[in-house]
Amino acid sequence: MRDADLLRPERGWARPDYVRIPAPPQRQRAVLLRALSGVARLFGRAELPHIFPVIGINGRIFWPWLLFASQMMPFGRLPATDREKAILRVAWRCRSRYEWGQHVEMALRVGVSDKEIVEITKAPGDIANRDDQLLMAACDQVCQQSLIDEDNWLALNQKYNKRQMIELVMLVGHYVMVAGLLINAGIELETATEKTLQGFYARLPKG
Repeated sequence: MRDADLLRPERGWARPDYVRIPAPPQRQRAVLLRALSGVARLFGRAELPHIFPVIGINGRIFWPWLLFASQMMPFGRLPATDREKAILRVAWRCRSRYEWGQHVEMALRVGVSDKEIVEITKAPGDIANRDDQLLMAACDQVCQQSLIDEDNWLALNQKYNKRQMIELVMLVGHYVMVAGLLINAGIELETATEKTLQGFYARLPKG
């Protein structure tokens, strides 16, 4: 946890006392994984997100995971703003600072406002936007009990079709899983992403 973090979960960010699984140096990565660094630069990233080389230590899991994950982000069928809000809610609930920082950056990129990101940290009933209330409640319910309650499910069905509902539930479950790895490995944010996160905090009203 950093003193500059103006938003933190009630119990703070979950983290081990040290980096348990460091990202291997570039020269020790598999050839295809090294090639992803070039792809990342094409998308405006100065460096490959640390999660990739860490999961890439287990190549047997990495490549199927990458294909699966890409079908929800960035190639999913949910609106990009809703997708990022849902992922941020999971990151907040799981207390994963890396997932939070990465997706603050992504959320800003797809048009989620600073104010909307702050709203994500509130209890669903305290969120001003009705659609976001429903979405955050659904994320909470999948995280807590797996089952989205009937009223919320029916309300979400007014906005999302069946394919999108399947994607939403799997998106939340997937990012809970990812948060678990990020926290236990002790993965830390990249320099550029950390800078974006601190820029977001700097724009928030003090106090």
